[in-house]
Amino acid sequence: MNNSMLKDTIFRIGEVSEIQGRKVFIKVDKNKNSSDLLFDGDIIKNVAVGSYVEIKKGFLGIIGKVDGEKLTEDTYFIRSEEGYQPKEINKNYRFLTLSLVGYIESDGRFVGGIKELPLIGNEAFILTEQKIHDIHNLTKNSSSLHIQVAMTDTEEILVKLPIDGIFNSHIAIVGNTGSGKSNTLASLYQGLFDVNGDKDSFKQNCKFLFLDFNGEYIKPECITVNKKIYNLNTRDNTGDKIPMPFEELFNDEILSILVDATEKTQKPFLKRTLRFYKESRGKGNFALYLKGIVQHKIVEILKMANKDIAYKLLDYAEEVLDLFIDDNARASLRSDIGFHSVNQTFFYKDPANTVFYFNGSPEKIVDTNIYKAADFIDGTKLNAISYLSQFWIFLHLQLIEDLLKYKIQNDHIYPVVNRTKAKQNNIERIFEVVDQSTFWGDNNCVVINLHDVNLDMRKTIPLLLAKYIYSEHKKEDNKKSLNFIIDEAHNILSKASFRETEEWKDYRLETFEEIIKEGRKFGVFITIASQRPSDISDTIISQAHNYFIHQLVNQRDLSIIGNAVSYIDKITEESIPTLSVGTCIFSGIATPMPLKLKFKELPDSKKPYSHTLNFGDIVEA
Repeated sequence: MNNSMLKDTIFRIGEVSEIQGRKVFIKVDKNKNSSDLLFDGDIIKNVAVGSYVEIKKGFLGIIGKVDGEKLTEDTYFIRSEEGYQPKEINKNYRFLTLSLVGYIESDGRFVGGIKELPLIGNEAFILTEQKIHDIHNLTKNSSSLHIQVAMTDTEEILVKLPIDGIFNSHIAIVGNTGSGKSNTLASLYQGLFDVNGDKDSFKQNCKFLFLDFNGEYIKPECITVNKKIYNLNTRDNTGDKIPMPFEELFNDEILSILVDATEKTQKPFLKRTLRFYKESRGKGNFALYLKGIVQHKIVEILKMANKDIAYKLLDYAEEVLDLFIDDNARASLRSDIGFHSVNQTFFYKDPANTVFYFNGSPEKIVDTNIYKAADFIDGTKLNAISYLSQFWIFLHLQLIEDLLKYKIQNDHIYPVVNRTKAKQNNIERIFEVVDQSTFWGDNNCVVINLHDVNLDMRKTIPLLLAKYIYSEHKKEDNKKSLNFIIDEAHNILSKASFRETEEWKDYRLETFEEIIKEGRKFGVFITIASQRPSDISDTIISQAHNYFIHQLVNQRDLSIIGNAVSYIDKITEESIPTLSVGTCIFSGIATPMPLKLKFKELPDSKKPYSHTLNFGDIVEA
């Protein structure tokens, strides 16, 4: 017997006994019921649930996956004087239930789907190592760019994951905490940078933005050594700052996001204020122009007959002057003016205690302390305060303007002015206004470390950056690629957040939903990793092209994944709660069928900071 015939004899496990659509039943040969086989000195694992089987139909190799098996006992009848009587013979037959998943072409390429159904009597064989390679080879041809960061779960054969098909797609990596999803995410992108990182075209045309909520990817060697890290901090002034051009940061959409402005009232007010601020900055002498505006507003206020509104507007004018005057001047701002309730007018009391009513002597307004305090507004002091403080001045001036004209209700608008002031420190600790953005530096990979950022800004910064960078990238006219990688994605993509208004939650989700639905046209792709897929917007989960599913035990999470990944089979889906650490189900457009993969553990220097704390180390330390 030649080696080929011997091989077929050893690898044959039985023959087709029944066919029901995609379900095929194999009657296993009696001598193939052991757990292992021996061939050429190698131990070969016999078929079991989850294994692949090849059914030979002529020159066509049809591939099936074992869904189940059962043992039956044949009963024989013998003839006796009483007629035919059953006589049980101890002869057990093992039957395998297969689902057809694809076929192998004559050139050795595996193709998913059904081309032909087998016939009863067709022989079934264990897959050789080469054919296991073939069905796990996801690349189109031998020259296709690929990464090898994972292996088959049982045979531990390295799997070629195609770069085209995975990284030019939306990816969802899900799994319970400790299941290995951070290692999977890091391994995928580490593999991509290992293959392409030295190519100039890759550096220039492919950009990657990591939104890192827990500071897991800031290790020098994690993902790539050529990356720019922004360690943001809202607790103090020690953190890095994101460079933003003036026109980008002082944009009505961006500012509305930063200060949570309402759509119908506060956002139009911000838009008017921004236009006012930018027009004023464009004047030849900004400080002199501002001084003139403040004095003009003071004159209009002191001519008012409505005491309540007038005093509120004086408060706002003083908020502006406070940035330029000292304590002594602040204490005397209103010492020489008052309001006469009977005459319904403001008055001025000069040093000789002579009283002048402004409804009859408006020229005396220029002698008041509050009017003359505007003289302290000069270029040196104005340039010494931040852009956001300057904008805060114009918020008050616009508020005075709108209230004078009864355009708005103060109670509807002033909250956004307060929020701007309250968030000023946070914004100035995160962003730096620059003439020209240097966000990417000389790198094509940026990590935004949000570990030391407060909860409020944690939701705001990713949204703001996504809008800004996505908008900038669309100008590239689909000639370059951009990948957003969001670890712990439920932090910003949750549909059940109670820390913000419904309006802003919807706006945040709609922004990322737009990117995941429309971004592919512009070469923009999103990778999300989360331990709670049920918390994430259904639109975002369902729009992913490729899924890496680690262990999940929560029934809601399993249901979401089961509904989103329509091409995952029942047996594979039922195995998700029992997956071991580092093992995942890979399913999507890059693979013709769901595969169970085990990702190699990265070296310590390249691992994300995501290990589980060991109490023994703490005690011994």
